[in-house]
This record gives sequence, structure tokens and C-alpha cells, in this order.
Amino acid sequence: MTEFQQAVLDIVRIIPEGKVASYGQIAAYLGAPRAARQVGWAMRSIEGVPNFPWWRVLNNAGRISIKGNQYNSAQQQKELLEAEGVVVSQDFLLDIEAYRFKPKPSRLKNLSLDPEYIGTRLARFVGSD
Repeated sequence: MTEFQQAVLDIVRIIPEGKVASYGQIAAYLGAPRAARQVGWAMRSIEGVPNFPWWRVLNNAGRISIKGNQYNSAQQQKELLEAEGVVVSQDFLLDIEAYRFKPKPSRLKNLSLDPEYIGTRLARFVGSD
């Protein structure tokens, strides 16, 4: 597993049940805010890893955008989210802001990000301490 894949895995694992994050949000937590597509590729390449709640990551519009493969599908992602209490429409859309994961700044310190970066670039993705 590459360092980037491991970092994606580590961040996705901290998203609590009933919460979601966007691919771009995960990229921002990695310090690479323009790497949303790379996050998607990394997630696809680490499928099948135990304790990897892949279904909690979707696009920033709040739409389940997984194309599906032998392991996962949009319908499966919808069902897993609904089992956690997330309301998802028939067209695979949800109110991302209502369910968005917003960790406290103190939790983000573990990611070795610059405090200024957290305060500026991540402001919309961070809760309050």
C-alpha cells in the first residue's frame, strides 16, 4: 500500500457512523485540496480492506457517484448509509451539509497539518473545539 493510500484509509476510518465526507474533503485533510480524483482512485485500489467504511465518502454535491464494480455499487452504498441513519433519495442524493463530518481542530492536529492551513483552507470542513 502506498503512503497516499494509507493516509486516505486512515482519514476515512475516522469518519463516524452516520456522517459523510466528500472526496475533496478527504484530499483537503491530506493537505492536497485539489486531489479529490486521486482520493477516489486510492479508495478504489484499497477495496476489501477490513474496517474501511468506504460508503461514507461521496461527491461534494451529496450524490453517490460510485460507478460500481465487483465489490461495491451505488445501491449498496445507499443501503449502508441508510442503515446508519443517513437519508438518501432514490436518485442517490443526500443533504451533505446535514451529515458532513466536521472534526474538531484538535483532532486534525494528528494529521500534521499547518494550523494556518486548518484555519483557512479547511475552515468549512472543521467543527469547533
